[in-house]
Amino acid sequence: MKAMGLNPYLPYWENMPDGEPHVFGERIYIFGSHDRAGGSAFCVEDYACWSAPTDDLGNWRYEGIIYGKMQDPINGAPYSGEIPPYDNAFAGQGPHLLYAPDVARGPDGRYYLYYSLDFTNIISVAVCDTPAGKYEFLAYVTRPDGSRPNVGRWFDPAILSEESGNYLYYGFCPPARFPGMEELEIPGGMAVRLADDMHTIVSEPVCTARGCDTAEGTDYAEHPFFEASSIRHYGEWYYLVYSSLQGHELCYGMSENPEGPFSYRGVLHSNGDIGYRGNRKATNYMGNNHGGLVKIGEEYYIFGHRHTHGTSFSRQGVAERIEMQEDGTFLQAEQTSCGLNGGPLPAKRLYPSYIACHLTERDREKVGKVVMTGPEGGELILPETMPYITEEECGETEKGIRPYVCNMQAGAVCGFKYLEFAGDEQSIMLQVRGKGKMEACLDLPEGDSIGETEFSSEGWAWSRIAIHGICGVHGLYFRVAEGKCDFTAFEVRGTAAGSGL
Repeated sequence: MKAMGLNPYLPYWENMPDGEPHVFGERIYIFGSHDRAGGSAFCVEDYACWSAPTDDLGNWRYEGIIYGKMQDPINGAPYSGEIPPYDNAFAGQGPHLLYAPDVARGPDGRYYLYYSLDFTNIISVAVCDTPAGKYEFLAYVTRPDGSRPNVGRWFDPAILSEESGNYLYYGFCPPARFPGMEELEIPGGMAVRLADDMHTIVSEPVCTARGCDTAEGTDYAEHPFFEASSIRHYGEWYYLVYSSLQGHELCYGMSENPEGPFSYRGVLHSNGDIGYRGNRKATNYMGNNHGGLVKIGEEYYIFGHRHTHGTSFSRQGVAERIEMQEDGTFLQAEQTSCGLNGGPLPAKRLYPSYIACHLTERDREKVGKVVMTGPEGGELILPETMPYITEEECGETEKGIRPYVCNMQAGAVCGFKYLEFAGDEQSIMLQVRGKGKMEACLDLPEGDSIGETEFSSEGWAWSRIAIHGICGVHGLYFRVAEGKCDFTAFEVRGTAAGSGL
């Protein structure tokens, strides 16, 4: 029996953003950064890998740690070669961290892992005989003489290896220059060709997508390239996916040439659903986004990530099926709780609240970006009215943690799309703690109530909402009518019998 495909698609305890999906053989592999739950910085863990059968996208397998930050010679690993000059302006007390990677199968059949250590302005390469084995450091990306072009920031690499050649994409285009970037030319996203050794640059950089310095008056003006290059080749088209200066969205350009230029074509995914069918109000607290396209069978999917703990630093991978048009363009994907499931989730099941794809407070205008910095660089402080996903210790659950939605105050809404009701469901059980009243709504977060429940408990307790006559596929939303609560699970039942939990 196939497992359900939920969002996030990996277990709750795994914080793997920047996911690059690749099909090798009959499995899909996810390569990404690695955050720490409740962390205060990006990408503090080593690279892990997960994979799933291409015909069972809910059945993910942990492949283990495939590469560690201490394997890079910049962090002290043994190396007989010469380390190119690199930036060290933001060096902290510890080693440089592993930022977003990508992997490709090279001309020799081996697998090449590309990454940049934080703030170094250099791209490293590791290699392995299998997609999810233990990678070993190979070399730095340079010209034959050991230099590299001083155009574009060497950051967020993406790699394409095909019969026409090997193409490396990179770039970081902030609106303000960081230390060490004052004199750097940054036209946008960049690309170079590599020799078959997969690390020697054999061409001059070309601009693939325009950044904020060059986007004015072009199709990129409203969505200039910021970071997060990702590249795919489907049919006659090359697709360059990137994170725009908006931050929360993954955009894309198309070209018939791997070196571009890529014409801007639109938004693929927003972790606040901004732009989906004209939507202008965030359906979730938004933050940076990074991911890629993948074709599995005849279907296309876009992978990205969302944020937990109310901050930028505990991100989890999400994925959605995306529709290609006859001309090769894509429609923007909707953010759902059932992205890889191939359809809606069956209503009569027990579901954790952390798969919510909608989470807002009463004043929708306050639903904006997650917290990234504290006052004067100090402790991160969340807004008092902000609901967010977090976890607590619990000896009865996987990895000893219980995830839940925290701080749901009056007017807060937690939503799930989509569930398929059979018509014989009689109740919805909510596992909550706190004191107040919760309403259930269908299809819209501000929709009419289909039932409500009052609760008052200092610990986790089940509370019942009676329902009847609901048929078909619906979004299900829970809205706090009064009081304040935490929310960890819900179960739709066909009878009023006890939960048996």
